[in-house]
Amino acid sequence: MLGLKLPTDPRWVNIVEKNIEEILTDHAFCEQKATSTAISLIVSFPEYTELVQEMTALVKEEISHFKMVHDKIIERGWVLGRDRRDDYVIELLKFFPKGGSRTTQLVHRLLYAALIEARSCERFRLLSEELKDKELAGFYRNLMVSEANHYTMFLGFARQYGDKKEVDAKWQKLLEYEAEIMANLGTKETVHG
Repeated sequence: MLGLKLPTDPRWVNIVEKNIEEILTDHAFCEQKATSTAISLIVSFPEYTELVQEMTALVKEEISHFKMVHDKIIERGWVLGRDRRDDYVIELLKFFPKGGSRTTQLVHRLLYAALIEARSCERFRLLSEELKDKELAGFYRNLMVSEANHYTMFLGFARQYGDKKEVDAKWQKLLEYEAEIMANLGTKETVHG
């Protein structure tokens, strides 16, 4: 369903289980960045009323997810650590050239967001199925459903605002590029790394 070209190696969960505190901190910041992305789309493209409406709802949802993850950190007696460098996103953002029309910029940002949400969904599914900590596995199962909805929403907007054939071609190329990135990741207890 997600269209990802390279699935995460299930052994990644073994890395995560060795440092749950680290994955929760990284995950909290991913939720915060998703909130910021939605706000940025509102600020950058206010003329797209339907997008603004959906991003407003997404801001509320993502910040509530941040709170849920932060609460998990507190429940376990930890404090939120510092934000980490996200090599996955840094590499992903190199795919599309800078510039272009406002519509092109919007489509590219929507495609990036869709892919990040798709990979998050895939990782959350893996955590929900493989974590030995059943309470945390259930937590990730619930979040997985939201991430799938986010992925389809962003991709749908990209197809709505751009030329559908062109968007679909860019999406396929972006998926192939992302698979190359993922071939070198999966060694850290981070949501995307």
